[in-house]
Amino acid sequence: MAVRRWSIARRLFALQLLFVVVGVAVGGAWSWSSARADVEADAGDRSTAVAVSIARNPFVVEQASASDPSARLEPYALDLMRRTHTDFITIMAPDRTRWTHPDRAEIGRPFRGTVAPALRGETFTETFAGTLGPSVRAVTPITDGDGKVVGLVAAGVTVANISTALVPRLVSVVVLALAIVAVSALFSWLLSRHLDRITAGRGPEELARVFASYEGVLHSVHEGLVVIDRSGSVVLHNDRAAELLHLPPPTERQEPIPLADLDVPEGLRALLASGDRAVDETHVTPDRVLVVNQEMAFSRASAKPLGTVATIRDQTELLHLSGELAATRTLTDALRAQTHEFANRLHAVVALMELGRVDEAVRFASDELDRHTDVHTGTDRPDGDGSSAGMPEPPAVTPAVLAAVLNGKRAQAHERGVTLVADTSRLRTPVPGAASDVITVIGNLVDNAVDAVAEGVGDGGDPRVVVTVTPVDGGTRIVVEDNGPGIADVGAAYERGWSTKPSGPEGRGVGLDLVRSTVSRIGGAITVSTGPSGSTFVVDLDVQRVPA
Repeated sequence: MAVRRWSIARRLFALQLLFVVVGVAVGGAWSWSSARADVEADAGDRSTAVAVSIARNPFVVEQASASDPSARLEPYALDLMRRTHTDFITIMAPDRTRWTHPDRAEIGRPFRGTVAPALRGETFTETFAGTLGPSVRAVTPITDGDGKVVGLVAAGVTVANISTALVPRLVSVVVLALAIVAVSALFSWLLSRHLDRITAGRGPEELARVFASYEGVLHSVHEGLVVIDRSGSVVLHNDRAAELLHLPPPTERQEPIPLADLDVPEGLRALLASGDRAVDETHVTPDRVLVVNQEMAFSRASAKPLGTVATIRDQTELLHLSGELAATRTLTDALRAQTHEFANRLHAVVALMELGRVDEAVRFASDELDRHTDVHTGTDRPDGDGSSAGMPEPPAVTPAVLAAVLNGKRAQAHERGVTLVADTSRLRTPVPGAASDVITVIGNLVDNAVDAVAEGVGDGGDPRVVVTVTPVDGGTRIVVEDNGPGIADVGAAYERGWSTKPSGPEGRGVGLDLVRSTVSRIGGAITVSTGPSGSTFVVDLDVQRVPA
């Protein structure tokens, strides 16, 4: 079983606590050493003051020249020790012979310590181990009126008493150190809990693995991925999201991007800012059709959301392909119906000829040719020299193609009990714009009109849709009229999601929004008039503004 490594929070707590303990220990030792040095310096100063005052006392100078100095200097020294709280005062001859000492047995014996500087007339301090143990002492000369050294004075405090004096300070240092350790441990514990909550108890190795895997997933998925925090800013996005939402390319250190700065429709911005759950919501931008899914993000240790994660798919190409496929199917159905119709006509002509009624067969065939003249006159022709100049032109909606598409729509409308009337007789040139865009506009307008009249008729008559395509100055006008119940809110009808139909597998309420965005993108214009007796959509495509 693998041993679980410590989390970042636990490691930080241990390191901080160790650092504080070591720091307090070092600081305490320094404080003790400093305090000891201060006490020793103070003891040296007091000893120097006592020794100098004794050496300058005329009584001491007088007794130093007496035959028995100890007789009167010993009581004097003992009394002065009690009054000055000095551990010893030793008055001695220049040859080190003691005249006074706290231990009377030491009187007359040589003084232990340095005296050479004092014999030269100097006052000095030193730490020396004498008969009373290590002590801090000051030694100064006793001089007569001629400046001759007639004796020496040594006064001092033992190191044991200095250490005793440091005990209160030591207690204060220890109490302060323990308080610092306790407070630091508390703050370190609170910080470790905060980090533990943020990192979900993970260690640095685990976080590194998670980051590497997340980074790989972020840049390998083909969908746009954005992470939004609780303040309403995009804190993370991948390359595909940058392309779909016009965001700056992702970098290692991404600055948060407020949602208000995104160049997206207001509906999409509102969804991302709300944090609501979304499943396959469709949003139309000026150049794309986006499908958005959104979920809240939670940490493992908290029920409070950290933000939201949204995935974005581009369905623009799919919808265009679906429209082209629908148009192809419509054209195929129309061609199949026309093939069946022509086969029936040919059978009739053959039958008339077999009966010997040649004139009637010719007249019948001529009538059929006249009836289809409008369709055949729209067929594209090569240049005068019989060849096409330059590269092949992009597919265009010629009158023949438009008639076939509308014939297919007529058959579909007939199956739903709707009469579709199409008039393209005055159209002689292709409709401006790419075939997929024009078919998308016409197909969706016709489908929505058929749906409207299939739901109910506003004028009380038979369900009817009229499509008129005519040339106008510099372009083509497409008019789609129906006698349905009308549109209650024209502005809302252009928004994504508006529909009078129940939702289906392709979504709902995309048709008119897609028509509006397509017309706007190719440089056209669309207007609508509506009322209780029906609606009329007018689309103007200007050949000067619509790209080929």
